[in-house]
Amino acid sequence: MKLYFSILLALLTLLNCKEHKSDKETNYAYFGGEIINPTANYVVLFKSETTIDTIILDGRNRFLYKVNDLETGLYSFRHGNEYQMILLEPQDSILFRLNTLDFDESLVFTGKGAKKNNYLINEYLENELEEKYIFKLCQLTPTIYQNRIDSIKAIKIKKFDAFKNKYNPSPLFKKIAQTNIDYGYYSSKEVYPFVHYGKNKKAILKSLPEDFYDYRKNISYNDNLTSSYYKYNTFLKYSLSNMSLTRHTINCGESHFNRYSLCYNLDRLKLIDSVITNTSIKDDLLYGFAINFISNNKKVENNKAILKSFLSKSKNEKDKELLTSFVNALYNLKNGSTIPNVELINYNSEASDMNSIIKAPTVICFWSHTFYKHFKKCHNEIKKLKRKFPEVTFVVINIDDYGVEKSKKSLKVNRFAFDNEYMFKNPEEANKTLAIHPITKAIIVDKNKKIAHNNANIFSVKFEKQLLELLN
Repeated sequence: MKLYFSILLALLTLLNCKEHKSDKETNYAYFGGEIINPTANYVVLFKSETTIDTIILDGRNRFLYKVNDLETGLYSFRHGNEYQMILLEPQDSILFRLNTLDFDESLVFTGKGAKKNNYLINEYLENELEEKYIFKLCQLTPTIYQNRIDSIKAIKIKKFDAFKNKYNPSPLFKKIAQTNIDYGYYSSKEVYPFVHYGKNKKAILKSLPEDFYDYRKNISYNDNLTSSYYKYNTFLKYSLSNMSLTRHTINCGESHFNRYSLCYNLDRLKLIDSVITNTSIKDDLLYGFAINFISNNKKVENNKAILKSFLSKSKNEKDKELLTSFVNALYNLKNGSTIPNVELINYNSEASDMNSIIKAPTVICFWSHTFYKHFKKCHNEIKKLKRKFPEVTFVVINIDDYGVEKSKKSLKVNRFAFDNEYMFKNPEEANKTLAIHPITKAIIVDKNKKIAHNNANIFSVKFEKQLLELLN
């Protein structure tokens, strides 16, 4: 592998030199790599929401692609259902290597332009750990909390300064890195009232220093150039949720905040519609918040209210169609209704259906190669639950469209049995029918195939109680 990349890097260097000498045009970049355990035979390269090209992998799951007429900036590449960002600038020759079983964590870049991209991916991974630490700090008083996050920001700036002094990166990279630091810091402030243990959010907001959110005066909530930066998008979600919280405490007057209350979520959609003028940013935010509420809501009438508000504000026709279909599917899955009889395939490639496999109280869980950590965690949790509830059948269904052999391999590698393991015969249709969002969703069904809980979660503290209620 190292020899392959060394040879390819040398080849790219020669190509760069040759093209530089024979052609004054330097507005191009090379992008390539190798994918271990691929979930498809291609990689898709995007710029913003525009598809640049679909690049086919060779027989060794490798590819090399030249981006002509390069538009300098952040691109994204997708493989299967996973995607990641990459910064491309003129005459870059960037190669990556990744394993789909650990997509982000295994991603490493080499070649000209690699250092800036390795810096950005490391920042992305560190952010996941930092977020958990920030959530713990949120229990501190506002003043102490601000001192702690100021210290975290100072460490990041010191690291960034060291990188700049060593590698002298481009102005664009410096802008992206600085933006990520700033908006990460702002996000830490915006999330504080939500994560702080106090239930009286109005009192928490009043306890904050007067200048706690002063930076909002200089923020653009419609910055199209920055909208592809993940830290900016995270900030928008937290900030708009927080500003909605302030309005909500005034409008609804609830003593204890419930993030899934209809009043709060309607207030948030209304705020987004009034503050965000950039259509693309607005539609993404509206859809994300609406589907999150509907996925966690228990009342059909609330779903209809959110859907109505969403449809009146979004300009994205595809999103409107998807969310309407999702709400209709959930209505058909309401508790007490019969589980839809979707077609299944077992790992002997034998056809079956939902009705024929449910003969006792049953829990139906789902997994995808896209969420590989969940796949392993889910199967290990089911092992424990089977021992506790031997009278319950646990059915586990892979929702992907990659074929039987890939899923069989994943089960074998992790030493999971094939008992009660299935795939959908028609994944796209079945995913819509069963409204599978999020992937942690589980459906509890009684012995008569009636739905007892349409949106359970095997990791929830309530789950075992739900099973006991069903059995008793």
